Amino acid sequence: MIPFSILDLSPIGDGKTAAEALKDTRALSQKADQLGYYRYWLAEHHNMPGIASAATSVVIGYVAEGTERIRVGSGGVMLPNHSPLVIAEQFGTLEALYPGRIDLGLGRAPGTDMMTARALRRDMAATVERFPQDVQELLAYFREPQPGQQIIAVPGAGLNVPIWLLGSSLYSAQLAAMLGLPFAFASHFAPADMRAAASLYRSQFQPSAYLEKPYLMLTVNVLAADTDQEARYHFSSQQQSFVNLRRGMPGRVPKPIDDIEAFWSPMEKIMVEQALKYSFVGAPDTVEQGLKDFLAEHQPDELMITALVHDNNARLRTLELVAEIRERLS
Repeated sequence: MIPFSILDLSPIGDGKTAAEALKDTRALSQKADQLGYYRYWLAEHHNMPGIASAATSVVIGYVAEGTERIRVGSGGVMLPNHSPLVIAEQFGTLEALYPGRIDLGLGRAPGTDMMTARALRRDMAATVERFPQDVQELLAYFREPQPGQQIIAVPGAGLNVPIWLLGSSLYSAQLAAMLGLPFAFASHFAPADMRAAASLYRSQFQPSAYLEKPYLMLTVNVLAADTDQEARYHFSSQQQSFVNLRRGMPGRVPKPIDDIEAFWSPMEKIMVEQALKYSFVGAPDTVEQGLKDFLAEHQPDELMITALVHDNNARLRTLELVAEIRERLS
């Protein structure tokens, strides 16, 4: 059976604090470690009241310190927000502290709104345009230093930190194929380009020192509970969050509600259902059949699951049930 992994946004629920969200993240990562999940990734977002993982490398260290086996990484670091040298030093430090367990997933988007992106990047156009060069610069910092090399990442140089490219369109799929890197697609919120991106990546992949053949990970929303009704109830938090973001009112993750139909307009419902197309929500039998069909159709090398919910107990229960589903599918 293919590996199952976790993407965590460290959600800050309504009525909760960032400190509580980060403790929930650590508890969830420890449960994932115990249950045999392969990776645990954190995402970089800024100026988002409902997400606590803005300082992504710091949270990765917190999670890695509290776990034993599971790989921990970024899903992703938004590279245009940063100097490649600084990221090499940060993740080189993490690899030195937790050898053999650190991943570095890179994204090209700002991970925030345009005003905050300007505050982060200063020169937005130039940094986005430099993304391919910045990726290659970062790759170079992790190689063994060459004679006469004047700038060296310490720690970082000579360390094996796997670099992934992440994307929700065709751009990063093509770049990952060209550079021979593993690729993760954000099908959990951008399903429209998933098939085309996967096909492009696989067909254009060039073997490299990093990979001999393409390695594709797909991310989907999964919320499993003891009953379909309970799962749909908790999933309403993610649905509300998505609508609030599109309304220009991002906030903390809302508490679940019984009647989602009373919350959104018909057009908002269509928008959410399209964006969250690859969401598997329900009792174990419901989720198992959905995942089985998805894996059979799309044949990813790895599956990453995520759920933006208010109640961390619902996330913990999801991990337990999906671990059982994974065993039945193997």
